[in-house]
Amino acid sequence: MADYIIEAVALIEEQQKKAKERSAQWMVGEQLKDICRMEPASAELLARDLKSENMSIIEAEKKIKAFADKHIVDQSSCVTPIEADRILREFYGLPEAGNAPASTPAMAKAANAPGAMSLDLEDLLS
Repeated sequence: MADYIIEAVALIEEQQKKAKERSAQWMVGEQLKDICRMEPASAELLARDLKSENMSIIEAEKKIKAFADKHIVDQSSCVTPIEADRILREFYGLPEAGNAPASTPAMAKAANAPGAMSLDLEDLLS
């Protein structure tokens, strides 16, 4: 499970190197890393999608900017964190916040692979 998080975060950080630190594209990467860390199943989806150029953090930021450009108020545009989260989840096909499954079929397969071990922490406490 952690392998998908590590892979997705590494892909994001590699793409962030192409953007100026704290730029809109770089910040998309930060938000996606947060999603990966909180939702391992979403990390698996992101690890797959981020390998495609048309699914990069730069392309994702363009979707957020397009939304912002449609919502200009007093010559300024802004996207709330909830709006940005929704746009990113739609772009990458991620489940709504809090609705990500605990695991995906690939994670379950890895957990049931020969040599995989299950540990119940309560057994250690008795």
